[in-house]
Amino acid sequence: MGTVHARSLDPLPAAGPDIGFVVGDDAELVEVEPETRQEVLENKDVVVQHVHFDGLGRTKDDFIVYEIGEVFKAKNLIDVMRKSHEAREKLLRLGIFRQVEVLIDTCEGDDALPNGIDVTFEVTELRRVTGSYNTMVGNNEGSMVLGIKLPNLCGRAEKMTFQFSYGTKETSYGLSFFKPQPGNFERNFSVNLYKVTGQFPWSSLRETDRGISTEISFPIWKTSHTLKWEGVWRELGCLSRTASFSIREESGHSLKSSLSHTMAIDTRNSSILPRKGALLKINQELAGYTGGDVSFLKEDFELQLNKRLIWDSVLSASLWGGMLVPIGEKPSSIADRFYLGGPTSIRGFSMYSIGPQSEGDYLGGEAYWAGGLHLYTPLPFRPGQGGFGDLFRTHFFLNAGNLCNLNYGEGPKAHLRKLAECIRWSYGAGIVLRLGNIARLELNYCIPMGVQSGDRICDGVQFGAGIRFL
Repeated sequence: MGTVHARSLDPLPAAGPDIGFVVGDDAELVEVEPETRQEVLENKDVVVQHVHFDGLGRTKDDFIVYEIGEVFKAKNLIDVMRKSHEAREKLLRLGIFRQVEVLIDTCEGDDALPNGIDVTFEVTELRRVTGSYNTMVGNNEGSMVLGIKLPNLCGRAEKMTFQFSYGTKETSYGLSFFKPQPGNFERNFSVNLYKVTGQFPWSSLRETDRGISTEISFPIWKTSHTLKWEGVWRELGCLSRTASFSIREESGHSLKSSLSHTMAIDTRNSSILPRKGALLKINQELAGYTGGDVSFLKEDFELQLNKRLIWDSVLSASLWGGMLVPIGEKPSSIADRFYLGGPTSIRGFSMYSIGPQSEGDYLGGEAYWAGGLHLYTPLPFRPGQGGFGDLFRTHFFLNAGNLCNLNYGEGPKAHLRKLAECIRWSYGAGIVLRLGNIARLELNYCIPMGVQSGDRICDGVQFGAGIRFL
């Protein structure tokens, strides 16, 4: 058996390199038909005898064993290549290696079997301390982010990160520690210390949060779950002298301690501009039972369905909803309520400018729903097809929703009736630009409808940037 070197671990094409076997000087060369070459490799039994690592420094051997265990179960060359490729992807996902290359060769030595295979991973570890500088796009907000990271802190993919962010509406810094479970990167634990100062001009409000949180993430079947405890000291203040009395009344300090659980099922091929798949995300938060002076139960969900149509077009439907129930006699805080409106939710309305308001300051609501129907198509005449042009899509949309406060003594039927009253909706068209798999930009022409007294609209051209769109 000859030596096989594999730098690219893609399956061998049907018309791969020639493979021949020589029996003697006068032996006849046996040619293998191109369409049967991959079959020969698939049917050739091999045994992975050794897996070597070149370049390991501070990474612990026992941690790496979990990530490459499947390689030893390979039964033929194609299987070896496939499982080696999967192991390489797992190693890169750990965030501790700058580069991972794979070499597959025949086994040599006294203990070598006739069909023995050696697999070598050549790795380059990240430095002990790395720095980063980048820009980040939030929901209609841009930020400059500076970070210092200590990857692979104890040799088992632990990560310590310090990050400072300065944005148009928010400034924050935080220290976090991340620890995955060996062999199951989706099962991990993290601790975060942070301070966030944000400005909310639609409410004439300034908020400063100082807090600590711990999270445990784990998969169950096809779902992913996150359990979180958060303790945060919140300071609310007026952003301007013209702030309404309701905002001044909300100003002051509060301490929130809450437990939350998030469950998600995501089969989309992309989180930013998906062409197929679905998303279901459900979140519950309970505050007050672990301390603090804020008590409530909060439920919200997000549902998205995507269907590819003819001519490379995509039909997408989204539905959001949520409810906040105060516990005890104390009313809900403006910092915990829901907000609706703007280029990332109900287009054609100004940012978070739907629902209860006082003297032009929007106070949020305790219940809301929002739905959207979208048709994404390629640009007319497909300019730049196969390149830069594929980042753009034409966008036709119909959005609707409502936000209000509820009297929780009236019952579910009264709640539904109130949420069905005075529905805001809008329609329009525009251009969508995908920024990698991180964020997207929208430039739309919007026509708002169902406008109620106190709502602030954006009739005409509206620009939006963010990572989460209705």
